[in-house]
Amino acid sequence: MSVPTPLDVSQAHPRLTELTVVDVRTPAEFASGHLPDAVNVPLDRLARSLPELRRAAEHRPLLVVCASGARSENAVATLASRGIPASSLTGGTQAWAAEGHVLRYPEGSRKRAVWAMERQVRFTAGVAVLLGLALGLLLHPALALLSAAIGGGLVFSALTGTCGMAVVLGRLPFNRRGDGGRP
Repeated sequence: MSVPTPLDVSQAHPRLTELTVVDVRTPAEFASGHLPDAVNVPLDRLARSLPELRRAAEHRPLLVVCASGARSENAVATLASRGIPASSLTGGTQAWAAEGHVLRYPEGSRKRAVWAMERQVRFTAGVAVLLGLALGLLLHPALALLSAAIGGGLVFSALTGTCGMAVVLGRLPFNRRGDGGRP
């Protein structure tokens, strides 16, 4: 059975039992609440998981999920380029929860709030820009180039649909906590 790309919450909810749900958020984000029976394959580990995802897609259609839908769309594009059909959940877990559907938490973990990766990137970029400006004013004008580098990185990220800062932040210990299953 094929799954159209993308699916909104009203389309995905009644079909959840016939889909393999793949959550591409960091383990910490996954631990903060995910769709029932979802498996966690963080976006930065997607390439290493292609054989498992290909096998899973042979049995049931893949539904790729993140917090808002942006990372899952990137993951679906990556999977499609490798011949693995998948759909993205429009609006991600935020839309799922907003519709009143239940989120699950890994056994043994307590419900805890974790900032979504997009929010972590915005915060880190903002701090780096302010730091570059402050250091440029207080210590040496050349240090303001840090702000320019962050701005250039944000433009590059927008043009390419990639985010190096998210990859780096995803490797920090607080984003690695939690355990998600694999397909």
